[in-house]
Amino acid sequence: MTQAVLARLHDLADPGRLAGMARYGIGGGTAIGVTVAELRALAKELGRSHELAQGLWDSGVHEARILASLVEERDRVDEAQLDRWAADLGSWDLCDQFCQNLVRHTPFAWTKALEWSGRPEPFVKRAGFATMAGLAVSDTKADDARFAPFLQAVAERADDDRPIVRKGASWALRQIGKRTPGLRESALEVAEALRDGGPGARWVGTDALRELR
Repeated sequence: MTQAVLARLHDLADPGRLAGMARYGIGGGTAIGVTVAELRALAKELGRSHELAQGLWDSGVHEARILASLVEERDRVDEAQLDRWAADLGSWDLCDQFCQNLVRHTPFAWTKALEWSGRPEPFVKRAGFATMAGLAVSDTKADDARFAPFLQAVAERADDDRPIVRKGASWALRQIGKRTPGLRESALEVAEALRDGGPGARWVGTDALRELR
């Protein structure tokens, strides 16, 4: 089935989109030119399949990996698979799709968010922050106290000179801060403290304050 789905992706692909995607750092060099809207429509048609998701991810094709994150059976994912897939990330958009479509919906999301945000690899570290941002939106039952370790992680790990990482840290801080009045106050404190840090930290603090104030 994997080969049939890959053939459909190639039928949908428009190489004319690739130059624009590359300008925004989308695709990591393995894109074929399929839009996210097209991928979501195809995922809805296909339904969920653990086996198909594995085959699509292993193909290495950018859009196939996004599709894999959409069709994967969340209850069949384990931590080892999430770590393997995170290690394969090669562009910010795949990182974010992976986290929002799959990671944040698994029982391991809270653990992985903290663990990955402390990793040195840029896309893995961003995945940690992206998962924090996703949980701030999707986990409506979590109380404010559960986000305290995330705020501490942003405070300690946001000073990164790599744009994809610091943008992820700002995203996490802003989404947490928009969750409740109490978390907004805490996020503002973190953002203000970050402005006294290194260049990456200052960027994150300034960016977050622009939205949270």
